[in-house]
Amino acid sequence: MKKVILLFALISSIFISCDDELTIYPETSLSSETFFKTEADFEQAVNGAYVPLRSIVNDRAWLLGEMHSDNTYYARNVLFGATEQQEDIADFAIPSDNGVTTNTHVTNQYILDYQIIARVNQITTTIDGADFDTSAKNNLKGQALFLRGYAYFELVRYFGSVPLHLEPVTNRQEAALPLSPVEDIYAQIINDVEEATRLLPKKSQQEPGRITSGAAKTLLANVYIVQKRWAEAETLLKEVVNSNEYALMANYADAFSNNDSNKNNIESVFEVQFKEGAEGLNGNFLYQFLPLPITAEELVTITGTSNPQPRSGEGNNIPTPDIIAAYEDGDLRKNASIDSIQISQSGWKDGVYPYIKKYAKTHSLDGNHGMDWPVYRYSEVLLFLAEALNEQGKSGQALPYLNEVRSRAGLGDPIGNLKDAIYRERRVELAFENKRWFDLVRTGRAVDVITAYGDRIKANPIDYYYQEGAEPRGNAFSNISLLYALPAAEADLSPNF
Repeated sequence: MKKVILLFALISSIFISCDDELTIYPETSLSSETFFKTEADFEQAVNGAYVPLRSIVNDRAWLLGEMHSDNTYYARNVLFGATEQQEDIADFAIPSDNGVTTNTHVTNQYILDYQIIARVNQITTTIDGADFDTSAKNNLKGQALFLRGYAYFELVRYFGSVPLHLEPVTNRQEAALPLSPVEDIYAQIINDVEEATRLLPKKSQQEPGRITSGAAKTLLANVYIVQKRWAEAETLLKEVVNSNEYALMANYADAFSNNDSNKNNIESVFEVQFKEGAEGLNGNFLYQFLPLPITAEELVTITGTSNPQPRSGEGNNIPTPDIIAAYEDGDLRKNASIDSIQISQSGWKDGVYPYIKKYAKTHSLDGNHGMDWPVYRYSEVLLFLAEALNEQGKSGQALPYLNEVRSRAGLGDPIGNLKDAIYRERRVELAFENKRWFDLVRTGRAVDVITAYGDRIKANPIDYYYQEGAEPRGNAFSNISLLYALPAAEADLSPNF
C-alpha cells in the first residue's frame, strides 16, 4: 500500500484548496489543524473530494467497467506495441500472483478511490465541531458522505475486501490496515449514504452539479439491489420517482451533456462535471474511444474542432458486434449511441469502424472538451425500480416503468421473460456508461457470458477488429474472475495483502 500510505499521510498533514469549479490547487502552508474552521474552508474541502472523479471516469472506469465486458473491445493495430495493460483488461488476461497485480489501470483506480476517501475523512472528523450555518453544514457533510460511500462501493465491487479507513491517517502504521470483510464495507457504505439522504437537499434546491438527496437515494438503492434487498430498493426508488425532480428527456440523445450546455438536465441524477479550456477541468475521454490511426480530416467529422490533430496507436472502447446486435429493430437509441467512420490508414477489412456517438459533441479544442459524464440518469432509476418490483413478483407494477424507458426509444411492450427483458433494456439504455460489467457480476451471468464472448472472438477475430492473419493472444480469456486482484504497488509496505 505504499502509494496509499503516502497519500493518507500527506493529506493528513497538508490540505488542498479549491475554487468554485471543483478544482484544487496546493496550499502547502495550510494544515488540518488551522484549515478546517469556516464554511468556506469546508466547501473547498468538499470540492477537493469531488476532483478524483474526473480522472476515474475520464481514464479508468470505461476500461474496468465497459471494455472489461462484451460491450466494447480494442481495435487491434499490429504495428503498434505497448498496449498490454489495456488489452489485458479487455481480454480477461490480467496477470496476478498471490492476489495482487501490476496492472497500472487497476492500481490507479484503487488510488483514486482512496484519494476521495482520505479527503472525506478529514471533513467528517472535523465538520461537526465547526461553527457555521447548520443547513450549509448538513449539505456539505452529506456530499462528503456520498462521495466516501461511492468510493467504497467502487472498491468493494472491483476488489472485494479492502482496507476500511474512516479516520485521517497520521503515520505509516495507521495506513496499513488489514482487509475488512465485504459485509463490513457494505455496512459502512449504507451508513454513509443513508445519512447523506437525510442531510442533502433535493435537486431543485441544490447548486447544479453537486450531489443531491435524489442521487444519494439512487446510490443507496443500487447498493440494495446488489445485495438483493429488493423491498428497500423499491422504497427509495419510488421516493425518487415521486419527488417530481426528474423526468426523461424527450429525445434519448439529449440525455447527455453537450460541451458547454445541457448539463445537469432534468434526466441527470448525478454527473461528473467537466469544462473545456485551460483551467484543468476538461476531459478527453472522447479521444480515448476512437478507432486508430485516424487522420485530422477524419477526426474533425466526429469532434468538429478547428485544430484537429491526427492520432496513431490502437483504438479502445470500440462497440462490439454483440452490443450492436443487442438493439431491437426500430430502437432509436442505436443511432444515437453508435455511429461509424471509415479510417483510411486502417488494416482491418474496409476500415469502417463503429464508434461511441453518445459523447461525440462538437467542441473547440482538440483533445480538450467539456462534456459531463453521466453516473446516474433517471432512466436507470426507472429500470432499477422495474427490476426491484419484478424480483418481488410484482411484474404488473414493474412493466410500466420498463415501458416508460422503451417508449422513448420507439419500442412497445417487451417480448418474453420480464427479467431477461429488463437485463436487455439495461444493456442498451446504459450502453457505454460503465454499467455492463457490474450488471453481469451482480446478476450471476459474468462467467457464462464472458466465456461465450471470448470463444466468439477466438473463433472469428476478424469480426472483432483484428487485422487479417492476426489472432488473440494465447492468454486471452484465461482469467475470467469476478474481482480484480489488488494492486501490487499498494502491497509493498503492507503486511496485510
